[in-house]
Amino acid sequence: MKTDYLIVGSGLSALVFGALMAKAGQKVVILEAHEHPGGFGHTFTMANKYTFNAQLHYVWDCGEGAIVNRVLKTLNLDRKVTFERYDPNGFDRMKIPGYELKIPADFEKLNRRLSALFSESSDRIDKFILEVQKTRKGLKILSYPVNIFDLIKHFNEVFCAVKYLNSTLQDVFDRFQLPQAAQTLLALQWPDFMLPPDRVSFYAWVILFTGYVEGAFYPTHHFKDVINSLVKVIEENGGKVVLNCEVTEFMLEKKTVTGVKAIDKTNNLTVEYQGENIVCNLDPQKAAQMIGLENFAPKIRSKLNYDYSPSNFMAYCVVKDLDLEKYGFGKWNTFHSGDKDLNRAFERMYEGQDYSNPSFAITTPTLLTKERGTCPEDCQIIEFLTVANYDHFQRLHQSNRKAYRQKKNEILNYILDRVEKNYIPNLRKHIVFKITGSPTTNERFCWCPQGNSYGSNLTPRNMGIGRLDHQTSLKNFYFCNASSGYPGFAPTFWTGARLYQILSGDEILSK
Repeated sequence: MKTDYLIVGSGLSALVFGALMAKAGQKVVILEAHEHPGGFGHTFTMANKYTFNAQLHYVWDCGEGAIVNRVLKTLNLDRKVTFERYDPNGFDRMKIPGYELKIPADFEKLNRRLSALFSESSDRIDKFILEVQKTRKGLKILSYPVNIFDLIKHFNEVFCAVKYLNSTLQDVFDRFQLPQAAQTLLALQWPDFMLPPDRVSFYAWVILFTGYVEGAFYPTHHFKDVINSLVKVIEENGGKVVLNCEVTEFMLEKKTVTGVKAIDKTNNLTVEYQGENIVCNLDPQKAAQMIGLENFAPKIRSKLNYDYSPSNFMAYCVVKDLDLEKYGFGKWNTFHSGDKDLNRAFERMYEGQDYSNPSFAITTPTLLTKERGTCPEDCQIIEFLTVANYDHFQRLHQSNRKAYRQKKNEILNYILDRVEKNYIPNLRKHIVFKITGSPTTNERFCWCPQGNSYGSNLTPRNMGIGRLDHQTSLKNFYFCNASSGYPGFAPTFWTGARLYQILSGDEILSK
């Protein structure tokens, strides 16, 4: 029997799409190669008592009436899946030599804080922040079906957005001649893109930065609850989420994808699934290669020609007999750089494998919500994130496992050196558990080609007009993935909801 929607992969956009379709009465089957659903949103347990999320740290668009909230209301989950607000006075805390800045959930307050630090550049800072807000308004208008009346009414905002189509964040910094230290403080969220200012799309930075200013959040019951709640909606409405089922082949008949062949890894059996519609949550490039690029229209083949986002290094640490709040941590993230030039810092780490003066992010999940369940009561979790080069780690992993482990330990030790010097003296003495992940870890456990953190690279080339969307040129076959939408928690909710809206006609994004 064919299912109405056969979904390949259980990343967040696929789960959102599947839950909405199942709730609407459609038969849904999701196939997932991993033992856990959720893609980068999945949660894993170590030593039978410590649980960590694969990569997600904080999210936006979760407030009343925002996209995530609208989707959850449609699924009757808005009272179950709730979120804790990060500290509005400083949801991100930036630290570089000689400067510290709390990023507030208020542009006027941000302007005042930056102007106090850089009084000689206050006019330029003011103009830059106004330009960011204007660009965001223009992008919001352009992200929905374009209405001629909205274009006329908001011509200045739309024009402002369009003129930065091919701009990096560094291009706009230079345009407004911001001081180097001010640039670094504003761009210190670079781990949220895995790109420095001279590579990241201005659009990508504006969307994320303004999204967090409007409200940064963390799930009350951690990310596992979000994933499990979406799976439960699917299953309670007659759908299935099949784990340990790796798709090996798409079945194609006369430009129509009719189903897939997969390996049931639990029983080591080859199985077939068919669907009236096939929704692909796999990386679109990987899926297209499995199907055969020659089967796609030239326009789609061109859109599939994207480069991948850089990957990351992640360290998960559990500390005991240590109160992280007493050392300046709380309902916020901390971003640190020993170099005021982020472009140089990124290049040194990513291309040169030199982490002796690292730039990195710190998050403390156990302080973001009172809901425990991630570790014993007498422990707390602290995590560190920075960029890492996939090619380098892959070579080490394949040729010299000892050198691979040594490199991971080296990076962690350089980070811990900086943390002990600037934040928590003797931190190492309190660490009772630690585990590190590299780009090859991402590839093995999150099934992302080249260990990429965000799908297609968030450069101007990949973020502008002509970006891949759900359309594939094959009949009843649709992409639903970070590279055919946008990466991140709220954007993947939007990607899944948008495809649901297109195929069902239910205007969920406009409600």
